[in-house]
Amino acid sequence: MRRVIFNQKGGVGKSTITCNLAAISAAEGVKTLVIDLDVQGNSTQYLLGGKVADADATIALFFKDTLSLNPFAKNQTYTLDSLIQETPFPNLSILPSHAELEPLQSRLEARHKIYKLREALDVLKGYDRIYIDTPPVLNFFSRSALIAAQRCLIPFDCDAFSREALYSLLEALAEVKADHNQGLSIEGVVVNQFQSRARLPQQLVDELLKEGHPLLKTHISPSVKVRESHSLSKPLIHSEPKHRITEEFRALHKELHPEG
Repeated sequence: MRRVIFNQKGGVGKSTITCNLAAISAAEGVKTLVIDLDVQGNSTQYLLGGKVADADATIALFFKDTLSLNPFAKNQTYTLDSLIQETPFPNLSILPSHAELEPLQSRLEARHKIYKLREALDVLKGYDRIYIDTPPVLNFFSRSALIAAQRCLIPFDCDAFSREALYSLLEALAEVKADHNQGLSIEGVVVNQFQSRARLPQQLVDELLKEGHPLLKTHISPSVKVRESHSLSKPLIHSEPKHRITEEFRALHKELHPEG
């Protein structure tokens, strides 16, 4: 199963949701891979404790190689598997990001390399679940992820700006699905930073549900423990296994994987 976590709006918790869901999958014994396609590398830092200095040890090398005249030639010195790094957490690996992705983007678009990630993941073995973190914009890398994935999870903050962004996002996803990946399903909208005692967030959620949007039942509350887990480079299941916020992520994971 390949899941992309995507929203065109920044600051909605994509990397936090990606890494914590992946960490729970891994803790349950499922071989799990995180792919970081955001040039900021937040998921990479969260799971490895820092950025990867060498671009040729990251997914940037994979995309650079697709621009060569003979990609995957016999003299190639790496495989996609060799770019994957183990995290300190059992069953959890990551394909790190690098800032060098940014200057590659225009060349990749011009050469129509949008399907290369899907082709590579179709033959990648050894992982039962793949979570793909994306940049907060519909660009070459987020489109590549949407084309490669089977499911799309949408993080959503409860404010008017996020609501307007959600409408345009759903239209963009429908277009990607129709043109490039008919097997992509919108798995649901994750309401993040949800303040249950405040009137406006609940009103916004109720209105979106009435409009028929696929909001998931589990909402994620704001908590300082999330920022602390970032600074520790430990997903919540490892840094705060019994905290309320961790239980919310467990409930979200269970909602997405009712089969266990």
